[in-house]
Amino acid sequence: MIDPVTQDAPTGVGEALQTSAADHADEAATAIDAPPQAESGCTQAQLRRFIKSRPYVPMHELRRRFELNGQADDVSPMQGPDGVIYVGLPARESRFMAELLRQGDIGVELCRDPEVPIVVGVFAIKPVTR
Repeated sequence: MIDPVTQDAPTGVGEALQTSAADHADEAATAIDAPPQAESGCTQAQLRRFIKSRPYVPMHELRRRFELNGQADDVSPMQGPDGVIYVGLPARESRFMAELLRQGDIGVELCRDPEVPIVVGVFAIKPVTR
């Protein structure tokens, strides 16, 4: 069988096209065979709504609720009112948390047992009115 792409192509170009097509076919097959990766995480609005729906939310509950199953030692710094504090969330979600803290929507409970202030739970400052 004659490949219509390489039939009229100058020597060498058809070989490059065939190699490129073969590479793309291999990549596509790998993508099809790979298990789908679920998009985990949340939006800032979802995070705010969840925190405001409860009087207190421990960090492990936030991670479980939004399937933030990063590494066991995921800790991201964020700017608090008294300096840098650390939160056990991926970087994206810790930015959301820092913004909510800066806006005064949430408060954080800090564990000061080690010398580093680390967030152990959050609570709503302005509860949702019903």
